[in-house]
Amino acid sequence: MSGRSLLEVSVPVATVWARPDAPRSVDAPAVLDQADVPGWAAAMDHRTRRGLHGRVVTQLLLGEPVEVLERRQGWARVRAPRQPSSRDSAGYPGWVRRAHLAAPVRRDAGRALLVAEDDAVCVLDTGSTLELSFGTRLWTECPEQGAVLLPGDRRGTVVPGDMRPVGSGPAYHPDAVLGTARRFLGLRYLWGGTSSWGLDCSGLVHLTYRAHGVVVPRDAFDQADVVEPVPLHEVRPGDLYFFARPGQRIYHVGFVTRPVAADGARWMLHAPESGELVEDAPLAEHRHETLVSAGRVRGQQDAGQDA
Repeated sequence: MSGRSLLEVSVPVATVWARPDAPRSVDAPAVLDQADVPGWAAAMDHRTRRGLHGRVVTQLLLGEPVEVLERRQGWARVRAPRQPSSRDSAGYPGWVRRAHLAAPVRRDAGRALLVAEDDAVCVLDTGSTLELSFGTRLWTECPEQGAVLLPGDRRGTVVPGDMRPVGSGPAYHPDAVLGTARRFLGLRYLWGGTSSWGLDCSGLVHLTYRAHGVVVPRDAFDQADVVEPVPLHEVRPGDLYFFARPGQRIYHVGFVTRPVAADGARWMLHAPESGELVEDAPLAEHRHETLVSAGRVRGQQDAGQDA
């Protein structure tokens, strides 16, 4: 069934798959109508997580808009405009469960807020709850009371102190950006992850900057194309390192956390699949061998307008 429409993610995290038959039996919690991404991520061992290659392409947070291009047996082929990608100029493409999408929030009045805590909870008017990821964007007509509007004509309440205005603070400030990235230290790697329950390398960069009102592409190779190039010997904290194997495109990215040391040592905060946990550590030998460039984000701040 074809026919385009605009909808929004109605669950805390919607996983975007390469195709409808990509999920394995172990992935069932992520594709339930009421997706349990925290439980799914926690239950997978390293080998099972590696099996997500070629299956998961990204994730979308509650409220993210999508353009639905096709519907097929409970699935929707979508493009996600808040995740720029060279795969599709209109937004990151892939398949999501149709049950994870709903009618957009009506934004006749109010403003956008960003979830700024890792353990924020939205209590729906029905009494049920939604555990929200850091970086989730919500729409409120009464921020002082934490009242929020949700896709699918739902309403809820979030502790006001767990949210802040979208676009508050500087569009680019290295200390603030690194401070946000550091909140994920120790988080387990998740291929395609963009939430508090698992991140991949470019997902860490994408979510961190989005929390500061700057939208960067979703994938590392696309991120490398939009940054201001910086000579490798002139990097400073807050810049990005990019890595590629000979003759191949960029496959890894991380935040520079220290100037280059006199002995050539370089430190990076990143989400390494091999190490499993987000870390701030000196570059390993294989990283030095594949380090190809560095860059600096000079993004425009998002004023909180919602499409």
